[in-house]
Amino acid sequence: MSPSLIRRLDLRHDDTQDLPRAPLDVARALDVVAPLCDDVRDRGEVAVLDYGERFDGVRPTSLRVAREHLVDALAGLDPAIRAALEVSIARLRVTCEAELESTVVTTVAEGATVERRIVPMSRVGLYVPGGLAPLVSSVVMNTVPAQVAGVGSIALATPPQAEFGGLPHPTILAACELLGIEEVYAAGGAQAVAMLAHGTLATGGDVRPVDLVTGPGNIYVAAAKRHLRGTVAIDSEAGPTEIAVVADDTADAAFVAADLISQSEHDPNAASVLITASEDLAAAVESELARQVPRARHHERITTSLAGPQSAIVLVRDLDHAVEVADAYAAEHLEIQTADSAAVAARITNAGAIFVGGFTPVSLGDYAAGSNHVLPTAGCACHSSGLSVRAFVKNVHVVTYTEAALREVGHHVVALAEAEDLPSHGAAVSARTGAPARAGEST
Repeated sequence: MSPSLIRRLDLRHDDTQDLPRAPLDVARALDVVAPLCDDVRDRGEVAVLDYGERFDGVRPTSLRVAREHLVDALAGLDPAIRAALEVSIARLRVTCEAELESTVVTTVAEGATVERRIVPMSRVGLYVPGGLAPLVSSVVMNTVPAQVAGVGSIALATPPQAEFGGLPHPTILAACELLGIEEVYAAGGAQAVAMLAHGTLATGGDVRPVDLVTGPGNIYVAAAKRHLRGTVAIDSEAGPTEIAVVADDTADAAFVAADLISQSEHDPNAASVLITASEDLAAAVESELARQVPRARHHERITTSLAGPQSAIVLVRDLDHAVEVADAYAAEHLEIQTADSAAVAARITNAGAIFVGGFTPVSLGDYAAGSNHVLPTAGCACHSSGLSVRAFVKNVHVVTYTEAALREVGHHVVALAEAEDLPSHGAAVSARTGAPARAGEST
């Protein structure tokens, strides 16, 4: 029997072993990314062009993509691809509009209101990968929630392609035009994130800094987002893709194998993990991988991904143990292919997105489910969420009190200020209510 394309990790009797993870994580990548981002801050567009030439093998004549290229790209787009993009946009727009929160005004007492005002970000930067694959779907996933949120200024960066003379991939440009994104830059990788975060105005360029950077990318893009957090807001660390499948004997091994392969196709560093208590299913999936992988267009990339330390078939004791392991892994994409899969999915706490049942593959979510495929990776789903309208808005409290309302609660403010030894805080109330000042208060 030929060796399996993917290793097994047996947790049935020893669950202290580390779960599958990529050897290069964001923390290690920071050592490479931090000086690069600082260089872009200091040298601006010249640095971005230098890194593009180094990493992408091409130096665009201009970072800003002229509008005519967007128009031409859409005019030349395959009608079938345009139709698919329009369906993807329409379905995502429906869910985004449902997610959009409304301003809420709460009356906490007579004459006292607190308004939670929903305010869109003023300017955002969207990152769309274009290295091994031109991720046109990421144009949709980034742009639609930003537009529904009401963001007024949107800039999009995507890598230049030597094949297209330093322009980004034409399908990506066509999607930008279809969605009305006019500010597009031929810049990729960590340098693009730094360009969006710092802007280039201080170094004589034309790129205005953004308030938020969103979008997926490789490990260096994720590291750049971590490094620049604070300078700019980020959605999450959406690095190399990953899939985990919780499955039992009811699962179709051909489906499971196809889904593992679908995510391995993205990147040699992509992670594909099967979590199961069934040795029979594990063996059947191994056989299906051996059958399906050689037939795949990108079989070399897929083979590298499946053979890496980030991928494995994880054997567990039972379904309860599978749920426990899935929550600990906190997958970007988690499929549930079990009996009563909806009930199992309801028990999951940590996942970027959950795909329930044998006919809900991750690739559906990548394109046309109506969900967003920009999701936290590398275990970050335990504390971060996938991209949504909420990422593109802020909550601002607007507080309004009448004189009578302030008098009614003012003595409590004074008491708490005194408890914190901040008497001038209380004095700011007493000056308005005429209440006697305490010792140490200014009047």
